Amino acid sequence: MSAVKSQDPRANQKARTRAAIIAAAKELQRQGTAPTIEQAAERARVSRATAYRYFPTKEALLIELSEITDPAPVEALLANLTTDDVEERLLLLIETFDGFMLAEEEHFRTFTRVSLDTWLRGRRNGDDAPVVREGRRMRWLETVLAPLDGLPAERKRRLQAALALTLGGEAIITMKDVCRLDNDETLAVLRWAAIALLRAGLQEVPGSGVDQPGTPKKRNGRIPR
Repeated sequence: MSAVKSQDPRANQKARTRAAIIAAAKELQRQGTAPTIEQAAERARVSRATAYRYFPTKEALLIELSEITDPAPVEALLANLTTDDVEERLLLLIETFDGFMLAEEEHFRTFTRVSLDTWLRGRRNGDDAPVVREGRRMRWLETVLAPLDGLPAERKRRLQAALALTLGGEAIITMKDVCRLDNDETLAVLRWAAIALLRAGLQEVPGSGVDQPGTPKKRNGRIPR
């Protein structure tokens, strides 16, 4: 059995519903309205009860509309990648996304708190799988790993899941609060961990040409940090 299961179709539907509510709220915002949950629900053509399951408070909705959750910089990066070197692609993603999160630490910690509060409310209300994130990281990593078209799907999915541990607020909180690292050290460790995971995942593929994990590959005379 695969160590990483494919996504539940029901979870996919929940993610689409959540995305529709966010899109509706953003449209209201563009029209000059500070959207309420009720207004977003009406525009998205879902019930108010449904909208409140995803966004139990106005703060939860408004923080989703803030710049901290805006994927535009990462989307632009991935749309304009000019290299098929997967290590380089992965480092660019980490430097862009994790670097932005470090620069906006107060905001991403607020976002993390609201996400956890939303999950807890959903669980207490009987939802066994509350959807509080859109899962962008997995989609971004799929783009980064696209040149590995010879990698078996199950192994690629597992590698995506492992690399997701090096991206985003949870990884940064671990580095800073548990490991007591500063911003530069945090980014360096997350870059190192991502490359180590990538090489470990590719080591199993015959003819991949990837060095052994723990043997850093030099770039322009230097080892990635």
